[in-house]
Amino acid sequence: MKGKLYGVGVGPGDPELITIKALRLTKEADLLAFPGEDPEESIAYKIMKGAYPEISFKEKISLPMPMTKEKEELKQVHDEGARIICSYLDQGKNVVFLTLGDPTVYSTYLYIHKRVRKKGYETEIISGIPSFCAVSARLNEGLVEKAQQLHVIPASYQIAEALELPGTKVLMKAGKKIQDVKEMLKVSGKNAVMIQNCGMLDEKIYRTVEEIPEDAGYYSLIIVKEKEEI
Repeated sequence: MKGKLYGVGVGPGDPELITIKALRLTKEADLLAFPGEDPEESIAYKIMKGAYPEISFKEKISLPMPMTKEKEELKQVHDEGARIICSYLDQGKNVVFLTLGDPTVYSTYLYIHKRVRKKGYETEIISGIPSFCAVSARLNEGLVEKAQQLHVIPASYQIAEALELPGTKVLMKAGKKIQDVKEMLKVSGKNAVMIQNCGMLDEKIYRTVEEIPEDAGYYSLIIVKEKEEI
């Protein structure tokens, strides 16, 4: 009997925000998979270890996921990652792929999930708390109200037009493009708040565009809101 692949979200960073289901599946898994070169250097691993220290004794593998937009290179990497996962599923092992936040939102897991599923293996996605919901809660504010729209935008791409959309804008993974993003925010005159590494020990909050550093890390999320009406 072939094993099953689970894509499990560990939430934004605080181990106390890991769901009961995510914790149970991690404990029950025959094999844990992580993106990157070293499983124990994975952010998802470190978050789960905060709730489940015994994870260090589990069998683990890492799947390299280079930070590139080269389509052919990414295809080869994702094809190889899926092949590796399938080799363990063929052994009857249930594999849990742990990923930051929620697996359905800009997750590297999805590239593996689609390939494994297409090959006929059983797969399941286990939701985690999305980073932008956690950031809004950390700021002690709502994200959207009444008829407001919510736009989730990958900040590493062009965002000038997106900033003109009505409602709340969430700019995710702004790290590499932070200088450009910061300049566009200044020009737009919109209010923005950024949190870096939400829920982690090195979390930092920047409440104005001017405060945002130009060397922000990869896990930086910016919320741009309309002027609040009371």
